[in-house]
Amino acid sequence: MKKYLGIIIALFIFTSLWHVTSMLILRPFLPAPAAVFTAMISLAVDGTLWWHLAASVSRVFWALLLSGIPAVILGLAAGRSERLNLIISPVIYLLHPLPKAAFLPIIMLFFGIGNFSRIFLVAFIIFGQMLVTIRDAAKQVEKEHLDVVRSLGAGRIALLRHVIIPASLPGFFTSLRLSLGTAVAVLFIAETFVSESGLGHLIFDAWLRIVYTQMYAAIMVMSLLGLVLFFLTDLLEYILCPWRRANS
Repeated sequence: MKKYLGIIIALFIFTSLWHVTSMLILRPFLPAPAAVFTAMISLAVDGTLWWHLAASVSRVFWALLLSGIPAVILGLAAGRSERLNLIISPVIYLLHPLPKAAFLPIIMLFFGIGNFSRIFLVAFIIFGQMLVTIRDAAKQVEKEHLDVVRSLGAGRIALLRHVIIPASLPGFFTSLRLSLGTAVAVLFIAETFVSESGLGHLIFDAWLRIVYTQMYAAIMVMSLLGLVLFFLTDLLEYILCPWRRANS
């Protein structure tokens, strides 16, 4: 609860500073928060905002699904198998530092300029960081805990279900938070490149048309999208990791 109260206070301070700065500089490229809010309402009323928001949410969802399922499976496997880790880790360490957003033109050459290319780019970028975080979480499962469950006659599936996965869940949610932040940031790049939908496209289009209130409105909605996704992740962790509630 304190964390969310802190977010509200920070939002209030940020909005106040924004309002004061816009009054001081008096330039059209920094409209007041009230004007931006009015533009946001206008975009919502005529349906433009919801159409672009739905496109962005859809891309984030499918990118997380496309990258998350293999990242979880390979991360858990690499975390518990040193032999498999020796195969997977060098590949990840080779690909992870690359500026993968620069691969968008190449991805579009392979998959075309449609929606899948944008989804694939986001998935491609977040796959590595999800895999590494989950692998490290699975590695940290204490051998003593596994031995205790084995002594009770548990097999590999039981170990995975009752020990490894529950112990790795906090790491999974950490990787999910990191990936959501990255996904929303990368989404802007993906949606400004030969795109006709999405919040990134709306931001870029408003900037080209010099309609700064709409540009800031779309930026605020994209920021709120990331914030809502973080809240949903916290809620899911609260449900699935009850032993961490005391620290929330």
